[in-house]
Amino acid sequence: MIHNSVSSVCSPKELAAIILASMLAVPAIAQQTPTNAPPSATPSSSSTSVDSMNKPQREGFWGRVNPFARKKWVNNRVTPIKGELTELDEVNARNANDIKDVDGRATAGINKAQTAADAANQAALAASDRAQRAGATAQGASGRVDQMGNTIGGIDQYKPISEVAVTFHGAEPVLSAAARKQLDDLAAALSGHQGYVLEVEAHAPGAGSVGIQSSQRMAEAVKRYLVSEHQIPVYRMHSVALGNALASNEQGAKPVRARTVRIQLMENSLATPR
Repeated sequence: MIHNSVSSVCSPKELAAIILASMLAVPAIAQQTPTNAPPSATPSSSSTSVDSMNKPQREGFWGRVNPFARKKWVNNRVTPIKGELTELDEVNARNANDIKDVDGRATAGINKAQTAADAANQAALAASDRAQRAGATAQGASGRVDQMGNTIGGIDQYKPISEVAVTFHGAEPVLSAAARKQLDDLAAALSGHQGYVLEVEAHAPGAGSVGIQSSQRMAEAVKRYLVSEHQIPVYRMHSVALGNALASNEQGAKPVRARTVRIQLMENSLATPR
């Protein structure tokens, strides 16, 4: 009956427009508060905030998912993510700086340790070289000490090389031509020799001091000739005046009758000609 009244009043086009307007008004009515809820049942602010936290936010009449999301809605959800990304970038930057700092300190420490190791190696090589040189020096010194010991040990070890007997005639200690020839030959044989000594023993007849004094004058005459004529060092000649003492050293020997000076050449290892 109502339909008939509406159709009688409105044309078909007007009726279609009314139906379309009714369909578009339904979503707007759905977003409003239900009319059947009593006015006194409005929740308090605290309960409203709790419910808003517990219930998901609705966007438009499509419910939880709105395919036609607004820019504000997108910013509300993207902004926290941007903040977290910014914080993550800051953390990564700090970590990179820390890693770079640690790497720099580690590199400096390694370089310092390598430098110290190189210096220690050079010091060890230098010490080894000094030790080798010291060892060589010690060996050389030991060899020289041994050589010196052998030399010193051979200084007092003399052995007889030759002997000359010079005879004096008459009471005065005068060298004859034959005696001078003997001394000349002895001095020529000593040329180039080292480490030798001449033992000069003078014998003369006569008891007691008479024979000793006579033999002493003969020994002095022989030494004087060798020093003045052939430059034989005095320290290489050792003389003794025995008088007639030789007769007492020989069993059954007769008293000394001849006036004789016996000269014996003694050499040691230092006497090798150079």
